[in-house]
Amino acid sequence: MLSPFLAYLLSVVLLCRTARSQYSSDQCSWRGRFSKLIHFKIVYFKLFYGLTHEGHTRDVEQVYLRCAQGFLEWLYPTGAIIVNLRPNTLSPAASLLSVCIKPSKESSGTHIYLDRLGKLRLLLSEEDQAEGRVHCFSIQDGALFIEAVPQRDISRKITAFQYELVNHRPAADPQSLSAPCQPCTDAETLLAVCTSDFVARGSILGVAEEEDQTFVTVSLSRLYRQKTQVFVSGGGRAKSWTGFVKMPRQCGVKPGEGEFLFTGTVRFGEAWLSCAPRYKDFLRVYQDAQQQGTNPCHLDTD
Repeated sequence: MLSPFLAYLLSVVLLCRTARSQYSSDQCSWRGRFSKLIHFKIVYFKLFYGLTHEGHTRDVEQVYLRCAQGFLEWLYPTGAIIVNLRPNTLSPAASLLSVCIKPSKESSGTHIYLDRLGKLRLLLSEEDQAEGRVHCFSIQDGALFIEAVPQRDISRKITAFQYELVNHRPAADPQSLSAPCQPCTDAETLLAVCTSDFVARGSILGVAEEEDQTFVTVSLSRLYRQKTQVFVSGGGRAKSWTGFVKMPRQCGVKPGEGEFLFTGTVRFGEAWLSCAPRYKDFLRVYQDAQQQGTNPCHLDTD
């Protein structure tokens, strides 16, 4: 017959294994809960080692995510987890990436910090997460340290956010989703045609401002590429597409006549404008580069 000590120890081990199994993950996303695991370890140490300060016994789980985008969902958070966002590449350019996270508006129960060499800097409080706004930081700023907020009832608390790795233009703000406000150089424009999430030719229908963002409504006569369906076809025999792109309000975008070449990125399902020269100016730059054999890729301009 097992002694009371061994019986309790065995029950703790079994419950800890059950709690540890309550998560799912892949290289891109993680969903889990560790509340039971942490609770029983604290109880065990308190009973058999006489510890009274929970800071000595609180578990910090390590989570590793290696994709360009994904999500995290932590149910009933207790204790803390460290989220390491490490792109699955050995390229030196990986150190120049930014990480953008978009919390769910229902996200609660934790504060999110940046952890660089053991030094914590608050990124998102529990109240900040409820706003559902996108926040970006350089990948060199460290891992995410997500700490549960002590409270009596954690049964309805879930911390959840999406993340994306962003490759910014030179001189771009790593804490922003958008490109710099200054116009692209000829070389940047030609490269944007090859690497952007969307490339289109069209005109501006209207401009609206909201808080710190500008919404530019566009009508497209030619859609060369789009990563996801951010522009919707108008139907009918004449091919056309409509949609809107976003820019920072401080860029001071104004409605303009004529056609433009729109390029940019898609972040969390939204189109952000990057290079947008007038189409006639782009055509001149493109044709000059084509004659010199310096075009990085081909675009059907006919």
